[in-house]
Amino acid sequence: MKAYFRDEVLPMPQGSTTFHESEEHLKPSTRDMHRALVSLMEELEAVDWYQQRMDATENDDLRSILRHNRDEEQEHAAMVLEWIRRHDAGWERQLRDYLFKEGSIVAREGAAEQGNGSGERVNGASIGSLRARR
Repeated sequence: MKAYFRDEVLPMPQGSTTFHESEEHLKPSTRDMHRALVSLMEELEAVDWYQQRMDATENDDLRSILRHNRDEEQEHAAMVLEWIRRHDAGWERQLRDYLFKEGSIVAREGAAEQGNGSGERVNGASIGSLRARR
């Protein structure tokens, strides 16, 4: 893959072209997930850049433009994250366990491991409590 700028060949961003295994050994779904994950990372990085630029500028008009751009990148990140959720059961499970919940995020991990993922115990027992102790 090559990128061009004014007829000059530019290297593609490393994450976009680098697989840890030979590409020919990867399923199309794995390659698509890689594309989505790299895109999510890029969108989150752009959010961070715009936020830093907003903090650094003293010009209110520029700050408004940068805020708009940051918000657009947040939208893009959310869209890619939703695509990831729809195409990977593990992401689906984790996002359902942690997003849009009240209370301690860290405490939710313990509750999710001991309960049904909602932080509630089912009939006083959980799968984890039924396992033999070692």
